Amino acid sequence: MSSIADIRRDYSLKTLNETEVTENPFQQFADWWQQAIESEIDEVNAMTLATASLEGVPSARIVLLKGYDEKGFVFYTNYESAKGQELAENPRASLLFFWKELERQVRITGLVEKVSTQENDEYFLSRPTGSQIGAWASPQSHVIENRSWLENKVKELEIKFSTEQLTRPSHWGGYRVKPVIIEFWQGRSSRLHDRIQYTLQENNSWKIERLAP
Repeated sequence: MSSIADIRRDYSLKTLNETEVTENPFQQFADWWQQAIESEIDEVNAMTLATASLEGVPSARIVLLKGYDEKGFVFYTNYESAKGQELAENPRASLLFFWKELERQVRITGLVEKVSTQENDEYFLSRPTGSQIGAWASPQSHVIENRSWLENKVKELEIKFSTEQLTRPSHWGGYRVKPVIIEFWQGRSSRLHDRIQYTLQENNSWKIERLAP
């Protein structure tokens, strides 16, 4: 049996040059996003969200991108969850997309804000009914007695909302990560990867630089 240290892959699909990227990182992301969509990557919108407590203790988990534009990258969750509590204390986060089929990563570091009530309501109402009820049922990140407790809670809510309008709970909604740094990583042979970093400047322009792999 081979050792973990022997597991490796050489990357050779594409290149990334600072003279070829767009001046705007959101357009560069849109270009890569479209290529990822066309490549039929499974759960292309899955991204790692890294947060930290006020004391600097980090944590990371996978969440799903639900929208992006030049204002930032949006995901939804329970505001009372562990990540919600950390973002309340320390409204900074990093996002990481890893599209292995394209040998690409996108790293985003930025400030975090809650999205508007209108955006929250519109997205919540677009979700399947089961997911809407799940947002009510789950005290995310908190200790519960067992699986049966959760399933019984769902049944109670299904009965409740069979006669009442199903609206968004106030503890559930979206966050927007507003980038200050975006890095595009393209895998290259012999670990000499291409890394192009955009850094937001005081005049709201973006500085483009190549990083050593």
